[in-house]
Amino acid sequence: MKKYFLHREPRTFVVDYEKELNPEQHAAVMHGTGPALVLAGAGTGKTRVVTYRVARLIEAGTPAENILLLTFTNKAAREMLRRVELLIGMNIAGLFGGTFHHVANLLLRQHALLIGYRQGFSILDREDAKELFDACIADVYKKETILPKGGVLAEITSLSRNTAVTVEDVVLRRFPHFAHVVEEIIKITALYHAKKVQLNLLDFDDLLHGWKRLFDEQPKIREYYSIKFRYVLVDEYQDTNRLQAEIIDLTTGTAGNLMVVGDDAQSIYSFRGADFENILKFPEKHAGTAMYRLTTNYRSTPQVLHLANSSIAHNRRQFHKDLHAVSGAGELPNVVALKDVFEQAEFVSSVVIDLNADGRSFDELAVLYRSHFQSMELQMEFQRKGIPFEVRSGLTFFEQAHIKDVLSFLKIIANPQDEISWKRVLKLIPGIGNITAGKIWNFIQGRETPVEAVFDAYTIVPKKAVSAFNRFLEMLSILKQERYLGMPSAAIDHVMHHGYEEYLYATYPNAEMRIEDVTQMMKFAQRYDLLETFLSEMTLQGLSEAVEGADAPEGRVILSTVHQAKGLEWGVVFMIGLNDGKFPSAKSLKNDDEEEERRLFYVGVTRTRESLYLCYPVAVDDWQTMGIARPSRFIRELPEDCFEEMAVEDV
Repeated sequence: MKKYFLHREPRTFVVDYEKELNPEQHAAVMHGTGPALVLAGAGTGKTRVVTYRVARLIEAGTPAENILLLTFTNKAAREMLRRVELLIGMNIAGLFGGTFHHVANLLLRQHALLIGYRQGFSILDREDAKELFDACIADVYKKETILPKGGVLAEITSLSRNTAVTVEDVVLRRFPHFAHVVEEIIKITALYHAKKVQLNLLDFDDLLHGWKRLFDEQPKIREYYSIKFRYVLVDEYQDTNRLQAEIIDLTTGTAGNLMVVGDDAQSIYSFRGADFENILKFPEKHAGTAMYRLTTNYRSTPQVLHLANSSIAHNRRQFHKDLHAVSGAGELPNVVALKDVFEQAEFVSSVVIDLNADGRSFDELAVLYRSHFQSMELQMEFQRKGIPFEVRSGLTFFEQAHIKDVLSFLKIIANPQDEISWKRVLKLIPGIGNITAGKIWNFIQGRETPVEAVFDAYTIVPKKAVSAFNRFLEMLSILKQERYLGMPSAAIDHVMHHGYEEYLYATYPNAEMRIEDVTQMMKFAQRYDLLETFLSEMTLQGLSEAVEGADAPEGRVILSTVHQAKGLEWGVVFMIGLNDGKFPSAKSLKNDDEEEERRLFYVGVTRTRESLYLCYPVAVDDWQTMGIARPSRFIRELPEDCFEEMAVEDV
């Protein structure tokens, strides 16, 4: 087979690669044949390298249809290919570019029959998959047995298939609260797969497994595509799971012209199934790998990069690289100790207002955190001070379903005539839907004491819901006691530990995050000694000022988890809640995941161009616990020349 050495092609090129790329980027783009690993540090022009690499291959004589570009979003692929066409002035419509699932679909549409699929199959999206799982549950459901709902089962099954771990192992490791029904989960999963075959349906995981099966079981097909895809490029390789890595290797073929681009220091998605070992062991798996390090950072100041380099250096398992800045000197990052989460919120909002008064647009500012619940006090403070903001980590705190659920339990006690809250609470009971909830409301509405009247409504309840309805009544009998009217935090605790926590685990794959949110609200409720006052405050705070500021000429401050912020940048970044047990999270420390948490910290730090504030509250007030919180180890381990400590009175 002919080998293509890009630097030897006697051609006239449209693009002056040496002029338009820095030496590190140029070396990667000019790579010849064989495997290559491009370690692209934060802000070093990763997308530029992939784009120019594709352009160079085509200009050197490789037909577009002989290139496969795999990305994690179709939007990223479209943007890269658009840039290539602008660079070289050619139409490259024949190039295979897109997500793993997109390419898998194209292949299986042509070859489905070879691996037992039927032509004309339909693809289940994630919502469809949840509904099919829910349909399967009824066939295995046992009375008195609480089984996970479709969304949780879909998550368990997907993790199992993408990481080559059994369903039982996934349940025991990641969803241990369902260990007692693991046999039922296995039966439901088997039924789900059988129904897909019967109905000619493929879910997203089937697409990837189908691609792998096609190349495993049909060597001639595999050989054809290994010749067709002469060059394979993979973006964000650190985010691939085990199955995706196997597919890449099968597709590359004997020529081995595989270039993967990524950053081991930004591998932060193991909870989704991403396998850090893929990028770490790439040179070991692919003999003769050429390694290229992109370390010239075009985003941040030298001071920010010094802190980032000093932090990530504590990770033992990594490809070492030090980022260096193109920009001139800036200010040292600030480490700020605050009394508690409320003072932390006041501090951030005050600095934001000052920065805006000095001419800094709100949309140049971001507040990042480890977990969504850490933004609650900040959202409330921003609303009080009229600071426009946008929550990128999900809905605003008070718009979230689980927060509204818990508040609805409290509202029917404080205001028993609240029809909306009654119906919301009733529909949380397994076996009760819109119609039955409406009937129960019609039975109790207008009564002098609806909370008492509901105890006589069991005759309306379907037999399948009687047991769960009785548990609801037991919970309500305690909650309606006079003492809870003066203890909103205790009322929330009672709701959580008498059925709602169980409901969260059964309903949501991210139940633990939702429990953290409710716990944070419980802590906030300790400040109130009257349920009615607390509910009024929560409802008023739920009227998001962010909506009013949506068209603000100066934009909105972004509030986001670090996971959601990856790939983005701002002029000023605040990182809040930097305490051991919060960031790094307690769960990660228990599971020996400190290095991934440090990579997450590194990602957060490198989002800023100019200014960085690292904030931590000194006092911790976890539910029923008070004490002194340790600053994050990621702060404590930094050399003193990386930052300066800022006193609150300095602001």
